[in-house]
Amino acid sequence: MAVLLNNVTLPVRHTEEMLRKKVAKLLHLSLRELGEIEIVRRSIDARKKPELFYVYLLRLCLPKEERFRKLPNVTQDTRQPYVLPPQGETRLTSRPVIIGTGPAGLFAGLMLAEAGYQPILLERGLPAAARKEIVDAFWAGEPLNPDCNVSFGEGGAGTFSDGKLNTLVKDNAGRNRKVLELFCRFGADSSILYEQKPHVGTDRLISIVTAMREEILRLGGEVRFSSRAADFCVEADKLSAVLVERADGTRYELKTEVLIAATGHSARDTFRVLASRGFSMEAKAFAVGFRVQHRQRDISLSQYGEREADFLPPAPYKLAAKTSVGRGVYSFCMCPGGYVVNASSEVGGTVVNGMSYADRGSENANAAIIVSVTPEDFQRYGTGALAGLAFQEELEKRAFLAGQGKIPAQLYGDFLSEKESQSFGGIQPCFAGQYRFSRLNGILDAPLETAFVEGMTRFGRQIKGFDAPEVILAGVESRTSSPVRIFRDAAFQANVRGFYPCGEGAGYAGGITSAAMDGLKVAEAVIAQYCPAW
Repeated sequence: MAVLLNNVTLPVRHTEEMLRKKVAKLLHLSLRELGEIEIVRRSIDARKKPELFYVYLLRLCLPKEERFRKLPNVTQDTRQPYVLPPQGETRLTSRPVIIGTGPAGLFAGLMLAEAGYQPILLERGLPAAARKEIVDAFWAGEPLNPDCNVSFGEGGAGTFSDGKLNTLVKDNAGRNRKVLELFCRFGADSSILYEQKPHVGTDRLISIVTAMREEILRLGGEVRFSSRAADFCVEADKLSAVLVERADGTRYELKTEVLIAATGHSARDTFRVLASRGFSMEAKAFAVGFRVQHRQRDISLSQYGEREADFLPPAPYKLAAKTSVGRGVYSFCMCPGGYVVNASSEVGGTVVNGMSYADRGSENANAAIIVSVTPEDFQRYGTGALAGLAFQEELEKRAFLAGQGKIPAQLYGDFLSEKESQSFGGIQPCFAGQYRFSRLNGILDAPLETAFVEGMTRFGRQIKGFDAPEVILAGVESRTSSPVRIFRDAAFQANVRGFYPCGEGAGYAGGITSAAMDGLKVAEAVIAQYCPAW
């Protein structure tokens, strides 16, 4: 029988032999009787510094003996493998279309391709390798390409990020495991299958998303780059076609009765078109703030202690607080050994994000420290579905003006004194993209700025030096999640039939893995209703 053995603890400097001996002892078996051990999950317990431990959840195949079931921390493995539903009876007369090749679009496209649907994927940007060249040029000072940048292009916004694959989404259908297995299949390290906080890194993600696209093509799918969904044809509340605009400005109509909209959270032009066409949507809460940089070694010392700080991988952190007025402040998209990047996608607006490579090898840790905002915070833009979008745009314009088109940067001590920084202190910056010293004061609305400072003070009590004067701030972090939610029903369709809102941009995900999982869900819904006629 397959069992799960939970809460197996060992010092972080253990060997495989030590692990096998510990498992054999817990199960009252000899080493000869012990078969293969599969690591299901591994995490670090740093609560008793300087003694740090790895905590394992393990899977083993044992004889069907009653005595094993009575042992502490042993449960039967009841996890189910991921399976696609049977194909529906309605025959498609046109190929399904997917907007966007971020995690949601790629994973939906891969599932449909494997099931024989030959999907057509539309991507306004370029393939990952060419996209990287354009992004590198922008970071070096070349003009922004509004259709191919850190937000748009093959792989979506997640390609130029830390590549974290952990998620808080509850999953009983095996989708989380399926997403991780597919990442491994296309080039990710197998450790992502069991690490509590798995990550890939931008350098590997570029090759991974390229390999996924090549598999979709091999299975009869199609990916059309430099192709933007400019409008939608709706007849009697049912989708009939999407109007596609090429890079040269020419347009053509692409007939389809199934369209998966996996646009990502930055496709503002698409949101505006959908609102004008009567799609049901609403403004939703999100969060905004600044990205902060600390020395990675200081973070590792705080999290792991002196003994293990240089032995273990660069340490992450996760912080949250509620301010005196009840507003939430928390760390977001924390990047150990990473870079703060210019993630702008619109001329006249500046946005920052965090990115790391697979080795997480930079000198600094960075994270967004963000403040929750609700529709009440952007009432000046009305009560419509696009009010939050307009609020984001205003903050990004302020950041652009503050940095004169570059990333505006300021030391935290100078931020508190409301003065422009003149030089860096003990922390040297790790930026991808040009930056300049500026005053970040006033980019956020006053209540949000007050909450940010209160949160930094709280976090300084948890991690020594977190709110030190030399900490580097950069702004603005405004694209933490979509400012809108496009309504969908139990069949995953919008009020316009045949239109499937999907992923982070539609308001149903919050990261690479959750977006990919939502892509699987929507693909399942299409498969359960339709079958290909070819």
